[in-house]
Amino acid sequence: MKGMYELHRGTAPLLVSLPHDGSEIPPALAARMVERARIAPDTDWHVSRLYEVARGLGASILRPRYSRYVVDLNRPPDDVSLYPGQNTTGLCPAVQFTGEPVYLDGQAPDAEEIALRVDKYWRPYHDALQDELYRIHERHGRAVLWEGHTIKGSDLSFLFEGRLPDLNLGTSAGASCSPALQARLEGVLAAQQEFDWVSNGRFKGGYITRHYAAPDDKIDAVQLEMSQRLYMDEASFDYDEDKAPRAQAVIARLLQAAIG
Repeated sequence: MKGMYELHRGTAPLLVSLPHDGSEIPPALAARMVERARIAPDTDWHVSRLYEVARGLGASILRPRYSRYVVDLNRPPDDVSLYPGQNTTGLCPAVQFTGEPVYLDGQAPDAEEIALRVDKYWRPYHDALQDELYRIHERHGRAVLWEGHTIKGSDLSFLFEGRLPDLNLGTSAGASCSPALQARLEGVLAAQQEFDWVSNGRFKGGYITRHYAAPDDKIDAVQLEMSQRLYMDEASFDYDEDKAPRAQAVIARLLQAAIG
């Protein structure tokens, strides 16, 4: 559906999906939320700006218009937990990453409203993602789906303890991509010393990474969860022009390794 997302079609066998880039919340919905939630604090702030380096590599880029508070595009439509036994947020989140509520008392969506949001906001993004992924695969005989995510790297005890590593590579514990691709990506991370990193730690890859991956059919999927402290001020959400280029340089090397 036009207006729900923006798709840039590239020439390389790489699709960069940025499902939490959107920050817009319809006014009628925002009016039902607590004040803090209305600014969509759990947005992957500036992630599309960070991934502008992908355009120069010929990647396709898909990004949504609306906030994850409207519907989380990286959750399954049946809202089954991706991390059983661990705190997380749902398909239409009722809590923020801090554990605080998103909605005013009695204003959270019911099952019928959630189903309507899935149809209106969730499905168009996934239809576009699937179509572009298949177009790339048909043209090149292979495709890499790259999930670009960022998150506040500390003080989120609701989701994880302590400090999150700078770079968090997720391949669904090796199930979503070929061993060769994972080895190339880990090699890039190991070759740099500026940022610490982990492979398949707290964030192993969300619904998109797990659902669309088909390594046996040459469709690899990878998620990178980057700490926002690498490129922005986590308190003000301001982009940091001095720090960001260093983070972008690592992203570029990873994407080049993904293309192969």
